[in-house]
Amino acid sequence: MDIGIGTYALFWEWQDANPRPMSIAGMLDRAAELDCQVFQICDDPCVDGLSRAELTALRDQARDLGLRLELGTRTIGPDHLRRYLDIAEALGAPVLRSMIQRPEIAGGRDQAVAALREVLPRLESQGATLALETYEQVPTAELIAVVEEVASPHVGICLDPANCVSALEHPRDVVERTAAHVVDLHVKDFRFDRAEGWVGFTLSGARMGEGLLDLDHELDAVYREGRTPAAIVEHWLPWQGDLETTLRIERDWTRATLDALRTSAQAAPAPAP
Repeated sequence: MDIGIGTYALFWEWQDANPRPMSIAGMLDRAAELDCQVFQICDDPCVDGLSRAELTALRDQARDLGLRLELGTRTIGPDHLRRYLDIAEALGAPVLRSMIQRPEIAGGRDQAVAALREVLPRLESQGATLALETYEQVPTAELIAVVEEVASPHVGICLDPANCVSALEHPRDVVERTAAHVVDLHVKDFRFDRAEGWVGFTLSGARMGEGLLDLDHELDAVYREGRTPAAIVEHWLPWQGDLETTLRIERDWTRATLDALRTSAQAAPAPAP
């Protein structure tokens, strides 16, 4: 199991609330300090404005740090995906995570399948994999059906069961249904609590092991039969009132999740020869 972090594990490091926001290069340094194998640049608007030379510099930095890069964006519009595949190619990133937006499937499954098939030749020629994330805008059963209809080893699922709770899907069911198609894994613990005053509910992040994620079940299902997606640490950490406290908790959650993943990896049986 290759383990890493993504920009959502460093969310408060690069937001406007931070007077000294961390650059992507700084994020790569942090990932290396945490002894990661992978870093995922996910939904970071900064990457859009980088020149080819700047992207190449990040690729070289990652190589020198012993990191493999992945890239993340949203939507499956063919032109948008091709642009992000250009960025992924410059970064040397073999995995591109994206998300089907509700309007992109509102006309039925065929609409999404057609869009994805339009970029298949590019995925194949580049040797890249598109990982479509589970989340509340698209029912998991429908996402699986799209992936199965496209029927390409270059299109799979990025599993994040926490995203589906707001659509009233049980995380364990999401894990079991998608496991065979998972090509990328987002790992974060989460809570689903009554809001203050007992009116409504709050879906939020939690420190690993203190929320509702059954990590052992998730890893067992995903890595069964020799599957090898990277495990990328993320968080849903609400603002804690001040930057210092928020960053301290975010960094603690990252270490706790990495520790849990490494413990699980060490305990896992060796793959059959």
